[in-house]
Amino acid sequence: MSDLLERLRGRGWRMTSQRRVVAEVLDGDHVHLTADEVHVRAAQRLPEISRATVYNTLGELVSLGEVTEVSTDGRAKRYDPNAHRPHQHLVCSGCGTIRDVHPTGDPLADLPAEERFGFTVSEAEITYRGLCPSCA
Repeated sequence: MSDLLERLRGRGWRMTSQRRVVAEVLDGDHVHLTADEVHVRAAQRLPEISRATVYNTLGELVSLGEVTEVSTDGRAKRYDPNAHRPHQHLVCSGCGTIRDVHPTGDPLADLPAEERFGFTVSEAEITYRGLCPSCA
């Protein structure tokens, strides 16, 4: 069973066939699919799944904190199932490919006190940009 499916079962989330197939499509490392891509892949496994069901299921998964929405450069939102593993993103400026990266160090510690302007900083989102090997 996938990590995402295990987490959802552990939460007691009602596992319909439609929800299950969406969770299966999203499972894995470096998965950052758009809602339309999730729908296409889900429909290959369960042809009767509707686009609305996919969108609603993605919304529920985001609300539960089991999937995060990733937006880059005004492109379509992508859905990342690695919500429970701290990571940052590496984005190709050419084709939009997104990879999970795990830099060393603490980004919160890297922000000097004088640059916090009195904020109590609780998290940091860092996006690394460049060209993937195919676009370089």
